[in-house]
Amino acid sequence: MGTDDDGGSAVSDARTPAQIEADIKRRRDTLAETLDEIGVRVHPKTIVGDAKAQVASRVDATLGRAYVGVNRVLSQVRAGFTREDGSVRPERVIPVALAAAGIVGLVVASSRRDSGK
Repeated sequence: MGTDDDGGSAVSDARTPAQIEADIKRRRDTLAETLDEIGVRVHPKTIVGDAKAQVASRVDATLGRAYVGVNRVLSQVRAGFTREDGSVRPERVIPVALAAAGIVGLVVASSRRDSGK
């Protein structure tokens, strides 16, 4: 009867004390490595670092999707105000510019009226 590769309970009378000691040392070293790895994984700094990395990854993904969405909308708006050759369409730009100027004028007039009180 020989020893199991996985360190099972099959023991042979042919094992010498030196072999047994070497096996115990090997298992002790393996256990020490495993405990060190567990210690690193459950250390508060490791847990915080992992959480930060996950949050950063999610934020990056969210910002990336937002950037793509905004870029798509801006491209669509730009396409609405320009012709295929890239020139401006005054019939679309002028009304928007007038509306924007009117809104700015209302905001300025309102702020002057509020500051005069």
